[in-house]
Amino acid sequence: MNADTPLHPESPAGSGADPTGLAEPLLAGDRRALARAITLIESTRADHRAQADALLARLLPHAGRSVRVGITGVPGVGKSTFIEAFGLHVIGRGHKVAVLAIDPSSQRTGGSILGDKTRMEQLSRDPAAFIRPSPAGSTLGGVARRTREAMLLCEAAGFDVIVVETVGVGQSETAVADMVDLFLLLLLPAGGDELQGLKKGIVELADLVVVNKADGDLVAQARHAVAEYRHALALLRPATPDWTVPVLSCSAITGTGVDGVWGTIGRFRDTQAASGRLDGRRADQARAWMWNEIRESLLAAFTSDPAVRAQLGGAESAVTAGTQTPAMAARSLLARFRHEE
Repeated sequence: MNADTPLHPESPAGSGADPTGLAEPLLAGDRRALARAITLIESTRADHRAQADALLARLLPHAGRSVRVGITGVPGVGKSTFIEAFGLHVIGRGHKVAVLAIDPSSQRTGGSILGDKTRMEQLSRDPAAFIRPSPAGSTLGGVARRTREAMLLCEAAGFDVIVVETVGVGQSETAVADMVDLFLLLLLPAGGDELQGLKKGIVELADLVVVNKADGDLVAQARHAVAEYRHALALLRPATPDWTVPVLSCSAITGTGVDGVWGTIGRFRDTQAASGRLDGRRADQARAWMWNEIRESLLAAFTSDPAVRAQLGGAESAVTAGTQTPAMAARSLLARFRHEE
């Protein structure tokens, strides 16, 4: 079995193992222990959740020291190719890179593609890299619910650069921006019209814009696109105060410009750390993370409540038939949940 191969969700920690048994090898950089730990935190079983919480409590003092980068872009922009070139460059500078790739999940079957290792063959073979695809499921923005906790585990295992690749198929990317230090938007060498066609909310989240595929016959077009993107971004409020969003070009195929991307990320993080905004940003993210967990847990408890489940089908039918307003149905269901009826 490959060192990164996760165990079956039914046995995330191995037979008879406990979280303490995973902590020590994980802290020593054992990628198999890391893969098992991520499988554990992704499990929805109550006993696994308790083990995961104990494991995270043990590892939390060893986390938080990485550079966290979120990367998004439309399908076809070359995210996986770019991440591989970027990861290999960063490893060449003496770092260890973990890639948490959020895969699109089927809304019908729950299945996901999980093909990032096949798209990043060279990076996946590097001992200084760890690639973990996770199905997005139904979580907002295509972000796996436990991605934040997976980041902490990777940091505790010694990976000092964490890349979160989003689905990039139109969902809100706010969830990713709320868990990383820098949010990178990857674009094609088309021009300002493409930027106007993207969801404005995604553009406003970006701390760095990179025009990929600046090679061959597209070099001149990419150079022109960079100028147009800079002009368009000047009309928007930057995601981070006192930071002008840079627009760079690169070729993930040839590696040209990748060093400039890494250098800009370092400059961004240094300026944010010096001003205290990095600590403030992470504190805000931790607070948002807590409230997201509260919302997710409350919704799960609500939909699994027997009294609610008994009334839910009738309430939905009444709402769709127009015999009851959604607000009235919601209040009735909430009253059932609170056992007020």
